[in-house]
Amino acid sequence: MSSAVSRRRFLQDLAVASAAVPLAGRTLQGQARKVRHASIGASGQALSDIRAFSSHPAFELVAVADTDLARTEQVKTLFPNVRVYQDWRELLRKDGDNLDSVNVSTPDHMHAPIGMAAMSLGKHVYLQKPLALTPRETRLLAMTAREQRLVSQMGIQISSHPTQLATEAMIRSGVIGKVREIHTFCDKTWGDDQPIPSGSDPVPATLNWDDWLGVSDKRRYKTDVYHPGNWRKRVGFGTGTLGDMGCHIFSTPLRGTNLYLPTSVTSYGPEATRDNWPLDSKIKLVFPGTTLTAGPTVDFWWYDGNVRPPQAVVDAVGGKTPGSGAAILGTTGAILLPHIGAPTLHPAATFASRPIPTVEPRNHYHEFLDAVLKGPGTTCSAGFDYAALVTEAVLLGTVGLHYPNETLIYDPARMRVTSHTDPNRWFQRKYRKAYLMTRM
Repeated sequence: MSSAVSRRRFLQDLAVASAAVPLAGRTLQGQARKVRHASIGASGQALSDIRAFSSHPAFELVAVADTDLARTEQVKTLFPNVRVYQDWRELLRKDGDNLDSVNVSTPDHMHAPIGMAAMSLGKHVYLQKPLALTPRETRLLAMTAREQRLVSQMGIQISSHPTQLATEAMIRSGVIGKVREIHTFCDKTWGDDQPIPSGSDPVPATLNWDDWLGVSDKRRYKTDVYHPGNWRKRVGFGTGTLGDMGCHIFSTPLRGTNLYLPTSVTSYGPEATRDNWPLDSKIKLVFPGTTLTAGPTVDFWWYDGNVRPPQAVVDAVGGKTPGSGAAILGTTGAILLPHIGAPTLHPAATFASRPIPTVEPRNHYHEFLDAVLKGPGTTCSAGFDYAALVTEAVLLGTVGLHYPNETLIYDPARMRVTSHTDPNRWFQRKYRKAYLMTRM
């Protein structure tokens, strides 16, 4: 990581931890008892995360926070003793001493501020994908977790599924030879080709709109434009289809091939606007090669919406591709990995007698809680050091969406685009100080 990217500068520029909550020490000293946990977010993905954590015998849900109190009813029914807050800062301020860990399952724009604030209190953090909204935030999250020896995990639970682990094993085994190119795709449509509607609507009584906006710039409330789900389409709040699904789908081919960070990105689809991510993206990332690749570099493609991989790629994996997944093409064969599905080897006739490896399943949520119980320094499979690499690759793709048909040359060591000046403004952001200074 570049020495220019320091926690001191992060805290000075963005005032996350010091502005959000007072500092405190760790509360768990490795005892094998209950993991006292809080969820920032109470519905949707947050509720799914809470349910998954609750299957662990040591899990105890202490508190939840959600800017929309209407979205807390189900969790209150499932966990009658849970304390409910509307402001996550109040939760950390009042219940911080009662917590060992926190999951952050909010819209993307609040991942880094809340994650950093929780870690400033010495809390172990499970953070939903993508890790953050900008590459600089991802690196600071990883640095903080590493230096404070905190347990961390990004919510790419599919990366712990046996199908993904088996695919990684097949790539490393050389069954398809050296990897020549990788094609990833998703038919979701988290983009918008229409402008944001004008005007404003009354804010629901249950929603604190200013808190929902959080560190982002203020704007008018408009029904269903941002909250509860369409924020994924909006620049500055979500990260489009690539950000929503890329961390899931990139992880297996990246880890299986030991790829690090891209050195260039080119977008061949529509341009992102000031407010919206585009539909039907097509992006090429170029990674330095490894001992598992066929050449000094490897092309890593992404397609979403109605855009699909070229017919030659489809033919190489049996003539048909699922809605979402990855095609890994090697020198002697190919692997087709559906998202949440079993991998297949191609040509099928060549590999008819070749079994898919059997691997031990891994519970992504239990792995995090078990690591919290074991104590400081214990790592997880998608800890922030790894998660930051996956997220940065994904976010570099979103930067490319602002500059269609231009190849951006990237220097990972400096975290800068060297071929153009303007794209570097997307690598960090300013937080809204008025929000950070309220209700401290």
